[in-house]
Amino acid sequence: MGKVRSNNNKSTELKLIQVFAEYNITGWKRNYPVKGRPDFVFLKKKIAVFVDGCFWHGHDCRNTRPSDNAQYWEKKRARNIKRDAEVTLLFEQRGWSVIRIWECELKKANRAKLLEKLEIIGIQEKNALGITTPIVNHERSAP
Repeated sequence: MGKVRSNNNKSTELKLIQVFAEYNITGWKRNYPVKGRPDFVFLKKKIAVFVDGCFWHGHDCRNTRPSDNAQYWEKKRARNIKRDAEVTLLFEQRGWSVIRIWECELKKANRAKLLEKLEIIGIQEKNALGITTPIVNHERSAP
């Protein structure tokens, strides 16, 4: 578990950066020094984005739980879930919008759900001529 990274994680943050590039989502900053440490902030829009690993933050999409030291891991997940709720409330009390993205939502099969969450930011795509246009229908095929 010592090799689990809290930033530059290829399965979460770096995948979301690829999505930002694909849909021309700009105006974000990483590692912004604010309490709660969101993965990305959109300062002008007052949006904080958190990319949460499914296991670590309590999403049961895979229903996997370690059998070794199960009580420890359950307490750790419970603490993370509680802290996530507190941080979300803190940002909302400051007038920010909070987007929480699950690691599993970064998979291409779940792209529609991800785009739905990112809609508040303003998603655009380039057409064949290189012209960017807002996406209004999330049912398009994944690239």
